[in-house]
Amino acid sequence: MDSRFLTAVLNARRPVIMELKRRSADGEELFRGRTSAQIVAAYTDAGAPCLSVVTGRWFGGDRDLLDEVVSCTDLPILHKDFFTNSSQLVASRDAGASAVLLTATLLPDRAMARLVEKAHDLGLTPFIEVADEAEIAALPDAEGCIVAVNNKDIRKRERGEPDRERSLRLLSQIRATGSRCPVSASGIDSADDAARLLRAGYRGLLVGTGLLQAADLSSWCRTVDELIGVAGGKLS
Repeated sequence: MDSRFLTAVLNARRPVIMELKRRSADGEELFRGRTSAQIVAAYTDAGAPCLSVVTGRWFGGDRDLLDEVVSCTDLPILHKDFFTNSSQLVASRDAGASAVLLTATLLPDRAMARLVEKAHDLGLTPFIEVADEAEIAALPDAEGCIVAVNNKDIRKRERGEPDRERSLRLLSQIRATGSRCPVSASGIDSADDAARLLRAGYRGLLVGTGLLQAADLSSWCRTVDELIGVAGGKLS
């Protein structure tokens, strides 16, 4: 059975995982005086199927942010931080997360396989982040996982321009992992970028900075809907 987070993405009318993070990779404040509850309310009103919460200190995060978001929503939540051991996954599940980030660039192959298995055992969706062909080839069976292409370079703390073409280059290889839910993540700022990736065959997108900086979130979402077309509650 699919976990709650994976089901939410696969069944979403507009499969955009909307992210809360306090700072961009370049250090820009993204909340701009808003509380986490206000951002969650705006995302919910915009039809977010699920949320992502960044607790990593690179982005000004901490555990309090996850607790704040969990306390004000019933939406499934992806917990993004640098997970390296099973006890961290247990703590994330106990805090209310439905999915956890596993970063292939940082995890040895055996550790990745172990953590994927542990996440499944805990009822969490493994959200596996990859950046190149070698990382994808080394993945364990990804059935029941989300495999996400990071369009930025984590080795540079995700600073600099995104390479959205990376997502297009790697899509077919991600499909071969067994994952039914390829996701493109990071550096997706405009509605045009979002629609292009969904049209190419991505089953979901993870967008943070672009939404937190958007002058009009509702307009951003409407434009995506118009560009991709929706029918019967899902992508046409």
